[in-house]
Amino acid sequence: MGAVELSKAIAARREQLGSSLLILGHHYQADEVIQHADLVGDSLRLSRLAAEESPRRGAKWIVFCGVHFMAETADLLTDESVAVILPDLAAGCSMADMADYDDCVAAWDVIARAHDASPGEPVRVIPITYVNSSAAVKAFVGARGGACCTSSNAATVFAWALAGGTEPRRAGERIQLLFLPDQHLGRNTAHAKGLVTEVDAARTGEPSQTLLWDPRRPHGGTTPDAVHRADVILWAGHCSVHKLFRPEHVQEVHDTEPGRRVIVHPECSQQVVDLADEYGSTDRILSRVRASEVGSKWAVGTEIHLVSRLAAEMVPRGVDVQSLSGCQCLCTTMFRIDQGHLLWVLDELAQGRVVNQISVHADARPSAKAAVDRMLALAADAGSGGGKSFSDRTANSREEARSRVTTIGA
Repeated sequence: MGAVELSKAIAARREQLGSSLLILGHHYQADEVIQHADLVGDSLRLSRLAAEESPRRGAKWIVFCGVHFMAETADLLTDESVAVILPDLAAGCSMADMADYDDCVAAWDVIARAHDASPGEPVRVIPITYVNSSAAVKAFVGARGGACCTSSNAATVFAWALAGGTEPRRAGERIQLLFLPDQHLGRNTAHAKGLVTEVDAARTGEPSQTLLWDPRRPHGGTTPDAVHRADVILWAGHCSVHKLFRPEHVQEVHDTEPGRRVIVHPECSQQVVDLADEYGSTDRILSRVRASEVGSKWAVGTEIHLVSRLAAEMVPRGVDVQSLSGCQCLCTTMFRIDQGHLLWVLDELAQGRVVNQISVHADARPSAKAAVDRMLALAADAGSGGGKSFSDRTANSREEARSRVTTIGA
């Protein structure tokens, strides 16, 4: 089937399944998929909205057009009456795959032994995981008193952990953070918020209090003494999309177009973030560009589908948006979700069959949910919510999006 024929078939299935179906579309999805989504946003916000909207709409099935860890989070936040479906099980996340549960347990044991063997102040390790991680890793973190975070609230979660997390920090106790799986978000958060600073060389012997832990190397590629002295241990993981943005890309924009501002995602390296004019989460990037003055120019360092849609959205306002890099900074695993897979799962639902259901294992669920719930509680306490970074799409808006895709397909 061609793109137009697939689009019409999906629309017909949507009408047949009615309010029992809720389709979620992540910002990084291609336009041909986004056109069918009821809600469009980032991964956590979509999962929260799924938990709120599924009972309100009477939805029995949530089709998450995203990647595996996102569907797991949606399953954690919805009750058992709702089935969460991933159209293509091969849609994973390379960053999430860089932190394996067994590797986390092994690292935890090595870190504990390093502290036990070192004299001086007692050290309590609190793990924090980016929401871009598997349910198993979330369970690892939740069971050890830690929490999840997003790119927008990482600093809040860091501060909570450094204050003691679930238990108040005791007198004379030092808190050490283990942050996984994205080293860049962890490093950028720690440095930008002053949580990691240049310190007395006599105390550390090194210019920074962060330490990179590489699970592929024996003992993380470091030493017990370095582990004991570090304030933040960063897992050696990264986003395959955001690592494509390099310092020279920022410098080229500054050199050739001084009036164009550069805004990047904190999954970019610290060198890129430090050179950029601004940085922030997907929410922050969208709200900042949307609120910018007429005639402003932006170079955006994040996934190309989001940048392209934002650029088209800003044309009527006279705001010029382009990608920071000329290469196709595409989330290839997200791109596995297409109209063919979406139609297939809807066809199966129409026949009474639920395929590709994502269910977090009962053994992992309580601890994984605890890590997510702690993050949500911190967001609520901080009044987090920000600008509207998602789209609740009506039938009319979906039809308008389909007409645009139909025109492209023709």
